[in-house]
Amino acid sequence: MTSLRKTLGLVVRGAVMGAADLVPGVSGGTVALLTGIYNRLIVNIDNAAGVIRHLIRGDLRGTVRQFTRIDWEFFIPLLIGLLTAVLLLASVIEDALVEYPEPMAGLFLGLVGASAIVVQQDVTWTTGRVAIAGVIGIALFLALGWQGPPVDEPSAAALFVSGAIAICAMVLPGISGSFLLLMLGMYTTMIDIVDGRMIAEAAIFGAGALVGLLCFSTLLARLLSGYPNEMLAGMVGLLLGSVRVLWPWPNGVGVTSRHAGESVEGTSIGWPDTAGGLVVPTLLALSMVVAVLGVERRIRQRPAGPRDAD
Repeated sequence: MTSLRKTLGLVVRGAVMGAADLVPGVSGGTVALLTGIYNRLIVNIDNAAGVIRHLIRGDLRGTVRQFTRIDWEFFIPLLIGLLTAVLLLASVIEDALVEYPEPMAGLFLGLVGASAIVVQQDVTWTTGRVAIAGVIGIALFLALGWQGPPVDEPSAAALFVSGAIAICAMVLPGISGSFLLLMLGMYTTMIDIVDGRMIAEAAIFGAGALVGLLCFSTLLARLLSGYPNEMLAGMVGLLLGSVRVLWPWPNGVGVTSRHAGESVEGTSIGWPDTAGGLVVPTLLALSMVVAVLGVERRIRQRPAGPRDAD
């Protein structure tokens, strides 16, 4: 029963990561960090990328050795949950972002704000280098304030490059792969590809994502191992910087829907026109903060092992 509960827990975490990756401004990496599986995730991604690197070099022995290092009991349930959520929720989340942009933005703003609170608890803010890393994280995200026009019929090269760029962001807390796709003008295109089960286009995007992981996973794993404090501080900065995208007013989370024929820009900071427009997004944000901090407190109070252990 304990093993089944852990497996189901990983499926649920993967599903929440997949749902988060669909929202511009929210990262699946944030969910992984918040739920205590981030380090384990990065190690396994790096091991999986190592399998492909050895295979490309023709090193079969190294391929098998690297393959056995992957924690499949962790990786497979997480991947099942993630892919299931992406396939089932792509159109649902797109519609919700268009129909209810401000409440959705409030909900995810609460998630990201609570995540920043949680992550900073693991940072030792004692050196100037750590503080600088946090400031750089904020500045980096604030600099990402533009949105490219939608690309209706992307080329294979555009799909490949978009996949390589987006996957790097998806594994970093605070940087949203969906937001980068929005900037590239590829967000609604990818939603349509997933929703329409366009296998060939999805395969090209996936190939780009695979190459992106090959190039990025080892670097990220080494940085987390060698400079954990600075990396966590930078992640806190990225989370705080994402407020620019998730701020509910005037328009909520930025997304363009070809189906609805509407454009919602979410990278500017404003204020609601009426007091009523303030209530729902604020309540949703506060409820998410309370829920996340409550879960985090329960996780930290568990007597068994470190947070990454299960």
